Amino acid sequence: MRHFAPIVFGLLVLALWWSVAEAGAVPTYFLPHPMRVWDTLWAGLTDGYLILAARETLIAALFGCIAATLIGIPLGYLIARSRIVAATLGPYLAASQAVPAVALAPLLVIWLGYGLLPITVLCTIIVIFPVVISTALGIRELDQDIIDAARLDGAGRLDLVRRIEMPLALPSILAGIRTGFTLSITGAVVGEMVMGGDGLGAALSKGQGSTANVAQLFAVIAILIVLAVGIYLLLTYVERVLDIRKGIS
Repeated sequence: MRHFAPIVFGLLVLALWWSVAEAGAVPTYFLPHPMRVWDTLWAGLTDGYLILAARETLIAALFGCIAATLIGIPLGYLIARSRIVAATLGPYLAASQAVPAVALAPLLVIWLGYGLLPITVLCTIIVIFPVVISTALGIRELDQDIIDAARLDGAGRLDLVRRIEMPLALPSILAGIRTGFTLSITGAVVGEMVMGGDGLGAALSKGQGSTANVAQLFAVIAILIVLAVGIYLLLTYVERVLDIRKGIS
């Protein structure tokens, strides 16, 4: 039953939205009718405009997530295993989350120019914190008895990391990546709105221009929701598959 709960909730929200729109309780320039949003969405998909925009946003988000993962996992491991590294870098990692993405975007434009690179860097900055934290927590929560037993069996530092620590901490690391990827999409959209581009952020900016197209805004938001939910479910499935394989082995 729990698998159908999100679908039921979404249908209830859609039914409420439809009822409010049909009753005319809210002006259409505030809340467009669902059918108008669907028509705008379908038109954007059939002519390829929204598909290309979604692809551009996904590419930037994916590159940012990959970069954050490659940097964040080793950094999280060092923070978990070294008090000096944790004391040195911890405050700066926390401070990086206090600066909003909208404030960073103009600086990245000045430093890196326009295009995919500054948007990817923005996504990396946003994603790296959950990856680092989840990795550090996963390593710190490992059973020390298992580590000690592996050392008694002659396992060196590299063997411990590769065969014991990282596999056991993998569920926590994947949870951080899963959260980070959805945040990466948000970062890509914010970057595109500020730094330009052809992604969904640009489509949002176009929808809120001088002739505000609220239906287009809702259509783009619907695509963002589908992308975020799809990526979340995909990474959840990957996490379960890896857990099953780990249990079999």
